[in-house]
Amino acid sequence: MVATRQNALGAALRCAWCGAGLELGSERVAGVVECDACGASTTAPWPSEDDLDHAYAGWYRPADGRFAGAGDALLRWSRGRLARRIDRIAPAGAVLDVGAGDGALLDALRARGRGAVGLERPAGAGSPRQANERPGVRLVEIDEIDEPFAAVVFWHSLEHLRSPAEYLERAGALLEPGGVLIVAVPNAASVQARAFGERWLGLDLPRHLVHLPLPALVARLRELGLTVERVSHLRGGQVVFGWLHGLVGTLPGGLDLYDAIRRPAARRKATSGAVRAATLAAALLLLPLAAALALAEAAAGHGGTVYVEARRG
Repeated sequence: MVATRQNALGAALRCAWCGAGLELGSERVAGVVECDACGASTTAPWPSEDDLDHAYAGWYRPADGRFAGAGDALLRWSRGRLARRIDRIAPAGAVLDVGAGDGALLDALRARGRGAVGLERPAGAGSPRQANERPGVRLVEIDEIDEPFAAVVFWHSLEHLRSPAEYLERAGALLEPGGVLIVAVPNAASVQARAFGERWLGLDLPRHLVHLPLPALVARLRELGLTVERVSHLRGGQVVFGWLHGLVGTLPGGLDLYDAIRRPAARRKATSGAVRAATLAAALLLLPLAAALALAEAAAGHGGTVYVEARRG
């Protein structure tokens, strides 16, 4: 049995993905412990509900949107693109969006004539709740849902869950025959994750509780009896931006590109106009390099995010 030590909450730390015991003290990146059994990493110390409530405070997703300029419109366009993809590959029927966020995917699916249900954790459970009052969003755990779905989507939400493997298993059971499970997550085995370490955009502590390498995700999907039909290192979002954010962060001055592209109310800390302008200018200059690096890591099969489609037989 793998030796364990007590985490800050007084319980033995276990892998959030496979449940194996973890040994603190050998972290490659501060704040996460890698599991020898499955290769996934777990945030340590494991955050309390109060920690997560603070991490998901109002700035994380304010009611008037997160991004400056055309950012929110671009986000909704990308959700519309995902809705078109789901409409092409899933059988007829409703779609479950686990972690519905601001409801953009729900709106896009309904615009295409699809039934769509969003799932958010109940208040106090430590997950984004901006979608709580939107039509069709349920504040329940996934095991409280029992109707079948043509598709279930985890779009950058699986890594936020306290029991991600259990959620994935239940989602697979909710699929109709021929239904599709769609998962997009940061890839902990990516080149950019290794290059940037604690500064990697996809780390996002303490909100991201599990940090998955692609093999661990694919192995679990196959264990659930699903057929993995597509793996993409480009469709999962944040691929180029992950590099761009990391590269800008290496410059003097502690520049934070993710904050710079957000609305003032959605920033983690106040930023002067001069600093924001310098950050955006640096990003513009580094964009060609970031794009080239993103394409190279995707071609090597180690993209910064991974997008996976798996079908129930």
